[in-house]
Amino acid sequence: MSQARPGLANLQVLDATLRDLAACDPAIRVLTADSRISGKLEPFAREFPDRVVELGIAEQNLVGVAAGLASCGMKPFVISPACFLTSRALEQIKVDVGYSGNAVRLVGISAGISYGALGASHHSIADYAALRAIPGIPVVAPADNCEAEAAIRLAAATDGPMYVRFGKRALACVHGPASEPVAVERATRLRTGGDVGIIATGETVGIALGAAEVLARDGVETTVVSMPMVRPLDTATLFDVARRVRGLIVAEEHSVHGGLGEACAAALLTEGVAVRFRALGIPDEPIVNGPQLDVLAHYGIGPDELAALAVELLR
Repeated sequence: MSQARPGLANLQVLDATLRDLAACDPAIRVLTADSRISGKLEPFAREFPDRVVELGIAEQNLVGVAAGLASCGMKPFVISPACFLTSRALEQIKVDVGYSGNAVRLVGISAGISYGALGASHHSIADYAALRAIPGIPVVAPADNCEAEAAIRLAAATDGPMYVRFGKRALACVHGPASEPVAVERATRLRTGGDVGIIATGETVGIALGAAEVLARDGVETTVVSMPMVRPLDTATLFDVARRVRGLIVAEEHSVHGGLGEACAAALLTEGVAVRFRALGIPDEPIVNGPQLDVLAHYGIGPDELAALAVELLR
């Protein structure tokens, strides 16, 4: 399966999906922290001006107000850069959302290293780790427009909190036009092969498919899995894939600490599933600055680099 041509940025899908939901559900509210433009939400604001709450650059207040609205029966979607939402407002997420059980839909935009050259202050590579440690908050990282729409619809339909993570760039469709309806609650096998498995989440899924194409040229058969739900894990798919391949790699746009790689490793060890394993992410060092895809490739998360690791793992 080849990578498709780039589609829309997931933020555009976010706006379109929220407008569709709001047309049928008067409880939908959008709250932003001076992020209406960066979140591509201007069409929503024009269509539903009375459904937008602008809090300014005050993320702690943003989450607190959203929790109050949720407690009154509203369905708030909090949309703010992931780096600020999950760090500056972490206490409010812990207490007002997680502990209090308020159904706040947290949407972290420009996540991972989408901000590129703006550097470490604007990167969000610890959000999985932080929110996985708070009970009751599912964590979702859509890989394409199909998964993005499914994640937002799931968040709206769920009577509880959720964190959805979006990057900035336009994304290729990884599921293909003939795929079954996408459900982000479970992982999807996008390609099947018996040599090596690559489990990826979010914007690393397209890179994993590119690596599979590189490996195929050398006769290496690859299973590629999109794992949008970082928490809770689809352990059934994880275990089944691990038992069918000779080596397993997990790739994510996150620190190697506390993310999908560690979650998969812990689950495999607990279940007693033995497989050659590598977790790829941002290592425990000051992150380099540069364009998103260049930085990912620098840390081994590029099609050629990921394919080379797979060959090494199998050797």
